[in-house]
Amino acid sequence: MNNFTHWNEEGRPKMVDISAKDVTKRTAIAHSTVTLSDAVYEAIQQGGIKKGDPTQVAQIAGIMGAKKTADIIPMCHPIMLQGVDFQFNYTKATVGYELHIEATVSCGGKTGVEMEALTAVSVAALTFYDMCKAIDKSMTIKETYLVRKTGGKSGTFTRE
Repeated sequence: MNNFTHWNEEGRPKMVDISAKDVTKRTAIAHSTVTLSDAVYEAIQQGGIKKGDPTQVAQIAGIMGAKKTADIIPMCHPIMLQGVDFQFNYTKATVGYELHIEATVSCGGKTGVEMEALTAVSVAALTFYDMCKAIDKSMTIKETYLVRKTGGKSGTFTRE
């Protein structure tokens, strides 16, 4: 167990001590995709979702999710986020449509914000599903992944 960073000498879980790390600007962009039927897409375009605009509610939920990441992911440090923003883009698929959700999260801190960005898009996708499930429960939340991260000792990562 001594080779693992999140385990103490007694083999029990711990939160890594980041107190000696430098504060740097940290950013992360994450992406998630939701498949939806023509009926859901048309209802959204016509303002026919009874709960309201699903992307607006999903964006608010995603921001809240980013802020609560340390409460739900055990080894994440609480981070003072300085920015969370979203982009939503519909594309026509072979069958129905896909909603592409992208979250950008930033802070000045001692640890990265990758988990906050991933949590943000995950919560946004789940909220979008919840907003639209009355029309079609067959929606699928597909790929969720880190697109890019900057800052910190490990530097920049960009997904190919």
